[in-house]
Amino acid sequence: MSAVTTVLILLLVVVVSSSASRMLPIAVPRPLVQIAFGAAIGLFSDIRVEFDAELFFLLLLPPLLFLDGWRIPKDELFKDRATVLELALGLVAFTVVGMGFFIHWLIPAMPLGVAFALAAVLSPTDPIAVSAIARRVPIPRRMMHILEGESLLNDATGLVCFRFAVAAVATGTFSPLAAGLTFGWVAAGGLAVGVGVALAILRLKEIVGRRFGEDSGSNILVSLLIPFAAYLTAEESGCSGILAAVGAGVTMSYVEATGQALALTRVRRRAVWDMIQFAANGVVFVLLGEQLPAIWPKAQQSAGLTGTSDPLWMIGYVLVIALGLTALRLLWAGVSMGITWFRTWRRLGLPAPSLMRLAIATACAGPRGAVTLAAVLTLPPTLPVGEPFPARDLAIFLAMGVIIVSILIAAVGLPLAMRGLDLPAEPSTDAEDDLARIAAAEAAIARIEEVQHAMAEGRADADRYVEIASRLMDLYRTRVENRSGDDPVRAREDEAIERVMRVAAVRASREAVLRLLIERRIGSAVATRLMQEFDLLEARYQA
Repeated sequence: MSAVTTVLILLLVVVVSSSASRMLPIAVPRPLVQIAFGAAIGLFSDIRVEFDAELFFLLLLPPLLFLDGWRIPKDELFKDRATVLELALGLVAFTVVGMGFFIHWLIPAMPLGVAFALAAVLSPTDPIAVSAIARRVPIPRRMMHILEGESLLNDATGLVCFRFAVAAVATGTFSPLAAGLTFGWVAAGGLAVGVGVALAILRLKEIVGRRFGEDSGSNILVSLLIPFAAYLTAEESGCSGILAAVGAGVTMSYVEATGQALALTRVRRRAVWDMIQFAANGVVFVLLGEQLPAIWPKAQQSAGLTGTSDPLWMIGYVLVIALGLTALRLLWAGVSMGITWFRTWRRLGLPAPSLMRLAIATACAGPRGAVTLAAVLTLPPTLPVGEPFPARDLAIFLAMGVIIVSILIAAVGLPLAMRGLDLPAEPSTDAEDDLARIAAAEAAIARIEEVQHAMAEGRADADRYVEIASRLMDLYRTRVENRSGDDPVRAREDEAIERVMRVAAVRASREAVLRLLIERRIGSAVATRLMQEFDLLEARYQA
């Protein structure tokens, strides 16, 4: 019961902290508010969460990464695949080497292998934190897709480096060749396992659904189980469970493009996954805050071996390491964007000062989060010989502190770097939108004609079917005419006006049904059915 109560309290704190972040007079990223609430729990309550890093990895990360892989725009990701791979592979390796030596120089009592392990867990950025901060900062769409793609793929690189650094501390040996081969197997194998598991499960679900019918509840549950199946299968195979979850999510998006699931299933599933994303994201940062008070005295004791256990020194270590990570990221982004500027952006008229501002924004947009927290907590308490793992508690504290400071840097630095930044206009999608809507309307008209002829054939009241079909086809013909007209801007403005009126009408209809229900002139079953219809209509008009 205590474990269940703790989980319920954590979820309640997620809800309260989310509401509090909206009530604050200044814009504070929700993760920071959740960390603060978690720290308050650790300081002023008797609630203690026995943190199991492996369980944390299993329960929270697979569904979140699966969802990010599922929803990220694939065409945008593949368009900038070279930049994404530069950040996800090259920048991580650059960060591990550079920060490993830097941390060992900064804290000589921390062995070089432990410093490399700490640098490895600090190298991956966090898609959860990136998305949370991006909601409050007007980041260009293309830049946001690059950052999301980077954060999805750099986990494998960082965790492989972490694994070999810990092994080097435990055994005293390190083989670059073995590390390279292992990384290839872990990354490629993880993606392959994720794709294979998702395809197998979705194919089986399709066969069963085609033969015996589809059930929305079971289909939603299957979508929830896929990331765990991919993760566990990959981990048992010695591959990256994280990349397996991402690969399964990407596969899910391509399978969904075939339109296999029922519309009702997709609507309900989207709502379920939105709730899971909100809860899991919040729990990650609340747990981070809750763990801080307990790790602080242990970290001070570990740092005391160097004679620098003063709180100011500890905070100084965190700040210097966080700034060092940002500086390395700025250096890498500046060189990469400089090369890109000479190849393409110079032709688009992007001035060098704007390029520098963009590099600074990219450097600031590197908050650390769930993967860093879970990975650093997997540091073994003891070495194989039975001795305590050197500087373990200090490494855990530094990682937690850097997560908080990196989110602060992103929250403050990103708006400053992006303010007034003049970038080339992103290509408009209006033409694609018009093309898709015209094609959809024309297909609907053709199908209505087919159905009308099939239903009216041989019937005495065939004119009735013709009249109904004509009325429906007129609606779709109006859409085609609006999208094909000479003034598409005015047509879109008219559609926006129409949407406002439709939403007002739907809300008025809902209020009327509620009044009838309160007056007991209709039953709850009828009211529930109508309310669902009104909700779907309003969601459609507001999309």
